[in-house]
Amino acid sequence: MSTGRNSFEAEICVPFFDLDPMQIVWHGNYLNYFEIARAGLFEHYGVDLYAYYEREKIIFPIIRTATKHIFPLRHRDEIIVKATLADANIKLVVDFEIRMATDGSVCARGRTEQVAVKVPEMETLFSIPRDIRNLLGF
Repeated sequence: MSTGRNSFEAEICVPFFDLDPMQIVWHGNYLNYFEIARAGLFEHYGVDLYAYYEREKIIFPIIRTATKHIFPLRHRDEIIVKATLADANIKLVVDFEIRMATDGSVCARGRTEQVAVKVPEMETLFSIPRDIRNLLGF
């Protein structure tokens, strides 16, 4: 669901298979939750990066991730993952927040950064293509 300018929220119920032996969500799965919200954000604004690759031969690899774990997630926790587009000029920068659906307490925060790369040359472009920036409001 859209939550205002440049934000999107996804509701997720933590599945059993995301847990580690300590019965909390394995740290790498937080990136999966971020990806669900990031994909929803781009889809909400009409940006299909795979179709863009097919048409323009430009890919958008993630070059940096960061996650701050605040409170552990457990099996069947109902969570809300919020993705907010922070920048879309030189890089696609998305900030994330995971909070409990029950009381809104923040469990994790994160960020991803993506660049535009022309293939097959693998040439990094130093700006996000104008048509994508326009769709995202930048």
